[in-house]
Amino acid sequence: VFALKKILRSAGFITLEALDAETGLDIARAEKPDLIFLDIILPGVNGFAALRTLRRDPLTRHIPVIMISDNEQATELFFGSRIGADDFMKKPFSRFEVFARIERLLDADMIPRRIAVASVEPEPGLPE
Repeated sequence: VFALKKILRSAGFITLEALDAETGLDIARAEKPDLIFLDIILPGVNGFAALRTLRRDPLTRHIPVIMISDNEQATELFFGSRIGADDFMKKPFSRFEVFARIERLLDADMIPRRIAVASVEPEPGLPE
């Protein structure tokens, strides 16, 4: 988190951080950021569950989300499922990669442009 924050702030981006999904979801609803970097491995609720919550919430469903992880199994799970993320970065990542992914999801005026709004399928047995 620190390295990503440093990269973003050095380029003039304002960053908001959360160390767990619940806090991050609260911040996303309140602040409506232009873009979210979401770690898959988090204490408590994991990044996949947090992403499902973001996509179901009318206040946050439009926000582009880049999932990040250094866990090989989480990476495979990400690529093997349709979970509604806009992109994925495997740790460690370079400054160049961070900005290339941001450029793909934000236009020149930093307005979010979701590549494809994926439908989020409810998990079997869970109410929508």
